[in-house]
Amino acid sequence: MAVDVGRRRIGLAGCDPLGISVRPLPPLQRKDRATDVARLRPLCLARGVAALVVGLPLLPNGKEGSQCRQCRRYGLTLARALALPLAWVDERYTSWAAEEATGLRADGSGRLDSAAAVLILRQWLAEGPEPRSLDQ
Repeated sequence: MAVDVGRRRIGLAGCDPLGISVRPLPPLQRKDRATDVARLRPLCLARGVAALVVGLPLLPNGKEGSQCRQCRRYGLTLARALALPLAWVDERYTSWAAEEATGLRADGSGRLDSAAAVLILRQWLAEGPEPRSLDQ
């Protein structure tokens, strides 16, 4: 499952077990991390999620800024709490690309966030890397 971590919402995308069909999932309004984990856990179980793929919004120069570091911490928290392997994807331009590809605009619904998560998951399926298990 791909996760596009935003300040207000979490965009989500999933795929079939073979990674052929990627679809947006309903976005989540962010609360606190414990609540977010409690809401994601049943979704991950129901979908048989095997790994998390979290987008990192790197700066244009490829370095990590404050937003990227927050996404990294959030992704680590989710992966540990859900006991799932984790992979990272450079998602510098996914929101823009999702707008261009879908015609969606940031309207507060979170649909654009999940469309960005679709691009994150597609990129990961095409390029990797393999998710890594975290020490519990």
